[in-house]
Amino acid sequence: MTTSVHTAVILAAGLGSRLGDLKENKPKAFVKVGGQSLIDRSVQSLIKKGITNIIIGTGYLSEQFDALAKDYPQIKTCRNKDYDKTGSMYTLYLLRELITAPFLLLEGDLLYEPAALSYLLEDETENIILASDATHSGDEVFIQSNTSGFLEQMNKDKNKLSNISGELVGISKLSKETLTQMCEFAETQYAQNQYAIHYEDTMVGVAKSVNLFVKVVKDMAWCEIDDPSHFQRAVSEVYPKILKRS
Repeated sequence: MTTSVHTAVILAAGLGSRLGDLKENKPKAFVKVGGQSLIDRSVQSLIKKGITNIIIGTGYLSEQFDALAKDYPQIKTCRNKDYDKTGSMYTLYLLRELITAPFLLLEGDLLYEPAALSYLLEDETENIILASDATHSGDEVFIQSNTSGFLEQMNKDKNKLSNISGELVGISKLSKETLTQMCEFAETQYAQNQYAIHYEDTMVGVAKSVNLFVKVVKDMAWCEIDDPSHFQRAVSEVYPKILKRS
């Protein structure tokens, strides 16, 4: 039996300034690989996996996501007007009342094989952070978990961790209760004018009271696209691997 999840949240508010001309005056989720934008590919993969409610947190050039929503009745959009001054957690925080059930949480700049969704949807564990083995892609977020496989720390500097379980993919499965705790942790940071925190920071913040299982999958075809080097890796390595597996 699989966990019943029909909602997905995509965080796609960022400016994507490191992409330069690759953006072509579009949000970075609209970068195309193999003739299809990242966001279109992700939305279609989610729908094929039974997701019927897709909430996109937007910011930069949000109207382009609003136009996309006209093509997919499953999509709702919500704009973070302070996207240029806040981290990804604030976008998720703004969506909190729209999320009423267990959900998948995805970053908007990902290229991934559809099986990545199955690894979470077919696992009955309530809260899962999807991780991969080493990609050597640059800009990785490394994860430290305990002996039971639950999250302890995340950091881009591996030297600050006592062990490395894997790399953050940017796709997770979370309960509504866990989201509530993440939002409560975020509020403590916002009270100190710390609005730049990301959703990963709040995961670490609640990890002592919430079991967030780190599911490490080896040889997964995925990448984020934050800069031109990521794009080149997506085109030359990741996308061909996805094609072979589809």
